[in-house]
Amino acid sequence: MTAEPNRCGWRGMAGDPLYEAYHDTEWGVPEYDARALWEKLVLDGFQAGLSWITILRKREAFREAFAGFDPDKVARFGEAERAQLMANPGIVRSNAKVDAAIEGARIYLDMRERGEDFSEFLWSFTGGRTIQNQWTEISQVPAKTRLAEEMSKALKAKGFKFVGPVIVYAFMQATGFVNDHLVTCHRHAPIRRMSA
Repeated sequence: MTAEPNRCGWRGMAGDPLYEAYHDTEWGVPEYDARALWEKLVLDGFQAGLSWITILRKREAFREAFAGFDPDKVARFGEAERAQLMANPGIVRSNAKVDAAIEGARIYLDMRERGEDFSEFLWSFTGGRTIQNQWTEISQVPAKTRLAEEMSKALKAKGFKFVGPVIVYAFMQATGFVNDHLVTCHRHAPIRRMSA
């Protein structure tokens, strides 16, 4: 029997296979694909006021409901699709969050049409590299940073909603803009190597 790897001490993660797999394979991995980044930003917006595990458990239902988070398709959602979303028990049904996701797809396409890549826009805040933090305790990990506030402000200026600095920092952590795995976590060094 192999010993469990040393992980960040997230509340509720120990023993939850879905949560542990997310931590071990996804969280903190640098993501450069524009569509994947937009999907994660939308999901983090839906998380507002909820726990990430709630969204993680509904992620496949979200992907199905939002046409695989294809911005070209979501941007064309009208009243019929919106009504279907609001009737879908598999996702978080919030008028404001659903509207923000649809409008966010339209903003994403508008940026693309003007020659502005969503990934390049976001990664410009860190110079295209992961910020390597050296936290030893979960209590040291901030809920937001000045950089998250800057990214939040820029996203809001483009018209995105549910992109406050706390949501944006959670997004930055998840998609590898920062390495916030604890130094004692088995994922800290691999993430650092991915960003070198």
